[in-house]
Amino acid sequence: MIRSVRVLIVSASLVLLPACDGQTPTGQEKAAAYFNFSMAHYYGELAAAYGNRGDYYKQAIDYYKQALKLDPSATFLLEELTDLYVQGNQLKAAVTEAEALLKQNPENLQARRMLGRIYMRSIGDSQQGKINEEMVKKSIEQYQIITQKDPTDVESWLTLGRLQRVSQNSVEAEKAFKNALDRDANNEDALTGLAMVYHDLGDTKHEIEMLNRVSDKSPNVLASLGVAYEQSRDFASAADVFKRALELKPDNVQIKHALAQDLLWSEQYDEALKLYTELAETDPKDARAPVRMSEIYRHKKMFDKARVALAKAKELDPDSLEVRYDEVILLEAEGKGEEAITRLRAVLDESVKKSYTAQERESRVMLLDKLAALYREARQYPKAVEALRQIVEVNPEAGGRASASIVETYRLAKDFSSAQTEADAALKKYPKDPAVKVTHAYLLADMGKVDQAAAEIKAMLNGEKDRETYLELAEVYEKGKKYPEMEKALAEAEKLSQSKQEKESVYFKRGSMFERQKKYSAAEAEFRKVIELNPKSSSALNYLGYMLADRGERLEEARDMIRKALEIEPDNGAYLDSLGWVNFRLNRLDEAEQNLRRSIEVINGDPTVYDHLGDVYLKQGKIKDAIAQWQLSLKEWEKSTQSEVDSSEVAKVTKKLESARVRLARESQR
Repeated sequence: MIRSVRVLIVSASLVLLPACDGQTPTGQEKAAAYFNFSMAHYYGELAAAYGNRGDYYKQAIDYYKQALKLDPSATFLLEELTDLYVQGNQLKAAVTEAEALLKQNPENLQARRMLGRIYMRSIGDSQQGKINEEMVKKSIEQYQIITQKDPTDVESWLTLGRLQRVSQNSVEAEKAFKNALDRDANNEDALTGLAMVYHDLGDTKHEIEMLNRVSDKSPNVLASLGVAYEQSRDFASAADVFKRALELKPDNVQIKHALAQDLLWSEQYDEALKLYTELAETDPKDARAPVRMSEIYRHKKMFDKARVALAKAKELDPDSLEVRYDEVILLEAEGKGEEAITRLRAVLDESVKKSYTAQERESRVMLLDKLAALYREARQYPKAVEALRQIVEVNPEAGGRASASIVETYRLAKDFSSAQTEADAALKKYPKDPAVKVTHAYLLADMGKVDQAAAEIKAMLNGEKDRETYLELAEVYEKGKKYPEMEKALAEAEKLSQSKQEKESVYFKRGSMFERQKKYSAAEAEFRKVIELNPKSSSALNYLGYMLADRGERLEEARDMIRKALEIEPDNGAYLDSLGWVNFRLNRLDEAEQNLRRSIEVINGDPTVYDHLGDVYLKQGKIKDAIAQWQLSLKEWEKSTQSEVDSSEVAKVTKKLESARVRLARESQR
């Protein structure tokens, strides 16, 4: 480097001239400036090589100043001079130099750029939380003046945007980056900066929009875009983006893992399995690939292969909590609920401590939450509540969410008195917790206090997560059968829905609303929209199939849809009930009985399933069995909340029960 600079010095020294008093430097003046720059650069290199020795350092400074006098338009000279001051830890001298220039000429934007750069060098590290707020403020002041006096300076707009983002002023950061774009519509730094601002605000829609405008030749930008799609839960789009990134860097392992994960999350299991197999071959000691392969096999109901993959992962990482957790999930998927509970309790017992790190607390809360869910599935509600209360002991900050889950557990157990007590206490203790507020509102709606519940939900509208809040408001109105209000809430939620998944949930909810109002054509249209967006939506397939079966229409088509739903979720009790009901309509009574009895095993306590089984028994001539089922149905209706009770269905069951009793009495008299 020093040798090459010397060559430049020799050639430039032939045209050395004194400083010029004019505003615009001539060609000779620029050549002289270049000579001074070369000398400054040379002595700057020597200063760095010899620990910023005073003589070398001083000569470098002097040459830079002389170069600036000769050619003030050379912005890079100020940048290098600033860097030299920083190199020599002479920031005060640099500030003095810049301020002196500004006293001579307040319009000297180069001096302001120098001052702004010096202040920026003194800001600190934002990632480590070490920020000098005073330096941020001073830097912003300089670049605000620069951009005001020279609005065409794109680089200064970009710098101002970055500084405003450091100061967490998202409004001004957005304005600065937009001003840069007004002058350079395709500026990648401005687009990326705006994307980062929107990321900070949680505005995934506009973040994705900005990143999509950036050149797709950058793997880093594509990676950011992929993460943004993940945050919006559009995993299919995220996978497409990471595929493009992988084309640019075919050997990048991180991109491969990200792509494989998004393929898995978007249920593209075969492609994901192929990529994870490649990753496992590339790095046989990495346990991540076999863990994910096990998950894929589990989703494909290939449980033996899932267990083999987990065994491999456990061999590679014997202490992995994730592997042990996945063993529990696999047992649950196999229908071995009690074994899953036993295994999970063992994991919790073996990892118990007097105190936990933040990460350990987070993991333990997750395990306890899963244990509570397994207990709920097994209808062991007191144990579920016990597990949830342990969450509060481990991490008091999770108390609100745990309390909300306890309320829901009591609701499932139909212990509404305890649910009310817990909900009131939780709202008093965690008045700002969203989960607590929503759970409390739902409970009010269950008790028939719909207007009060709706008021509590509406109070949560704040412009941040309004889509979810509108869906919760729709749920409250559905409980109170206030369908016009529900439709308005869904319309607002739809306006705020961005991804396919978000739109899908709105369409499904609207389909349910129309079905409850007996607007069957409109309901079917909504469910068809869901299935078009997501052909694997088991809930939409089941709901539409059941709706058709209940009306006795297109029964073969209905059965096919319900079977598809059960292929996705084989142990779903509601879907088993639907299949039993369509088989009843098709007069396949033995199959219907088998389906409904299995449904009762899974979701014991549903009055509709008992009613359906009663119809099957009556048609089979088993009047006593039919009576027993209808009695169970009415008993469950009596336990239900006010919002859950369908008076017309209760009346139908009562009528069937009375008719069956009369029929049984007549037959016994013969």
